[in-house]
Amino acid sequence: MNRSTDRQDGVLEAQPGTTAGGAHQGTRVQDRAPEAPQQAVPDDGSARAALLRVRDEVGKSIVGQDAAVTGLLIGLLADGHVLLEGVPGVAKTLLVRTLATALDLDTKRVQFTPDLMPGDITGSLIYESKTSEFTFREGPVFTNILLADEINRTPPKTQASLLEAMEERQVSVDGVSRRLPAPFLVAATQNPVEYEGTYPLPEAQLDRFLLKLTVPLPGREDEIEVIRRHSVGFDPRDLGAAGVRAVAGAEDVDRARAAVARVAIAPEVLAYIVDLVRATRSSPSFQLGVSPRGATALLNTSRAWAWLSGRSFVTPDDVKALTLPALRHRVALRPEAQMDGVDVDDVLGGILGTVPVPR
Repeated sequence: MNRSTDRQDGVLEAQPGTTAGGAHQGTRVQDRAPEAPQQAVPDDGSARAALLRVRDEVGKSIVGQDAAVTGLLIGLLADGHVLLEGVPGVAKTLLVRTLATALDLDTKRVQFTPDLMPGDITGSLIYESKTSEFTFREGPVFTNILLADEINRTPPKTQASLLEAMEERQVSVDGVSRRLPAPFLVAATQNPVEYEGTYPLPEAQLDRFLLKLTVPLPGREDEIEVIRRHSVGFDPRDLGAAGVRAVAGAEDVDRARAAVARVAIAPEVLAYIVDLVRATRSSPSFQLGVSPRGATALLNTSRAWAWLSGRSFVTPDDVKALTLPALRHRVALRPEAQMDGVDVDDVLGGILGTVPVPR
């Protein structure tokens, strides 16, 4: 099981450029660029500054969820999708809406319910009596950021309707494929599986999510600030009144993605990623380990975090920071481990503590 209500995703709580302790540790591979010509941080002066402004802008409506905000930005930079898990009422939906507003991107929301049909997401053919023809009516998936709210409240058939869109960035209806807008990000929220009326996402769909972020209950001081804002008139339905405005755009995302793709990674750090992934396959607690797709996800998200942190190369600390959110949904506990109350994050944390770090 995953305990998702009381902790965030470690180092992602820190400001870009620091570890959870506040500074990068050591003077070995962690702080040394790979053997390659030195280069400035790719596009640091424009796209990176814009993305960091977005992070600050989201803080106008969201309190104490820095790790989730950063994780969503990493998902966007790495051209992947993000699954947000937390109990009801921790601002998962508000977080995604605020991010879209700050990025000036189109967003649509689908409330997943037991009676939701695939066509309600992808769109369908509508018969026009005036022309005696069928025309395609786009579903809400035709947007930049699709908020799939409570995705585990709907049966697997409807959940699966997102698979093609998430993987291929297109949908097919009646044999015709239609491209989705770019950028395209599915930000799905779900309640913990212990809640009644949930349908656990199948492994094939979980693997399509680049990251799984846990959204915890706020700490005491953060909760006081949430209540204080509401006491002076904050309305989550009116982001404009809260002062949230567009501070970046799709062109900034495009430039940022190009910069992230140029972030270098040393062979020993690549090997470290592979060693971590292979360790999940031999863990006695897991019946299913991480596939090569998961290793690629850890690589891409580590690059994005390194770039946000102001570096042109990936360190082992970057890999450690993204290991839990990039891998926790790609493993499956053995039944006996589940019965013993073993936590996926604890097992992954143990692997991080035993796999040798490059020096």
